[in-house]
Amino acid sequence: MIQKMKKIKQSKLSPNDRDFYDENGYLVKKGLINAEQLNQVEVEIEGLHQRMSNQIPDGVGISWEEHVHGEPNKPKYIRQLMNSEVVSEGLNEILRSNEVLGVVESLIGPNISLFHSKLLMKAAKHGTITPWHQDYSYWRNPDNQPLMINCMLSIDEANSENGCIRFVPGSHKGELLVHDQAQTSFGLFLPGFFEARDDAVVVETEPGDCVFFGPLIIHGSSANQSVNHRRANTFAYNVTENGMQRPREVLRTKFDTVKELKG
Repeated sequence: MIQKMKKIKQSKLSPNDRDFYDENGYLVKKGLINAEQLNQVEVEIEGLHQRMSNQIPDGVGISWEEHVHGEPNKPKYIRQLMNSEVVSEGLNEILRSNEVLGVVESLIGPNISLFHSKLLMKAAKHGTITPWHQDYSYWRNPDNQPLMINCMLSIDEANSENGCIRFVPGSHKGELLVHDQAQTSFGLFLPGFFEARDDAVVVETEPGDCVFFGPLIIHGSSANQSVNHRRANTFAYNVTENGMQRPREVLRTKFDTVKELKG
């Protein structure tokens, strides 16, 4: 048995990409995921609201749109589904793909672990506001640093009508701000909830686009008042050594070890 060390193929960022990310705190990579991969995901999440309302698989966590608590006879709509790779092999493949991990490595280094994979369904006419927040308000603990990164994959077209993501460019350069709290699925948010901001930008995307952003940038999204879904999946990654908590899965280190049997 011979061990051979092979450097992983990497999708390097251009200097302009890196400069944009460093200055603004986010980066859009157009068409990073191909149509075939997206089609597989779409097939696997078809009818997901109904299927999950009947039975939630082991290892999956769901937050429902809050209106279902007051109107139990109405259909349930998923707000977010945690550990989405459990319900979609397509998402499981994408989260560990060279296309995605190559960009992640360019931004946080070669020691990459899965933090979580979260499906955001934002159903047509039913998807509600995601208030302004910084992800690190949810992720902070005494022994980690804000080194994580998100990759938000657009499954559907996302625009201002159906609730695309909005960022406050440059806000990642500041500190973690004090957040208000409420007993809801997005229970940490900045004062003002989702009031209009002159310093925010709307980021519209097409299916297959990926938006990369860190844990300190202020972001949110409006309600989906359109007749079109705005489904997206956020893959969150961490530097493996960041924090004492055991990583969910180590996805990449500086080198892969490839074992070949010779006989």
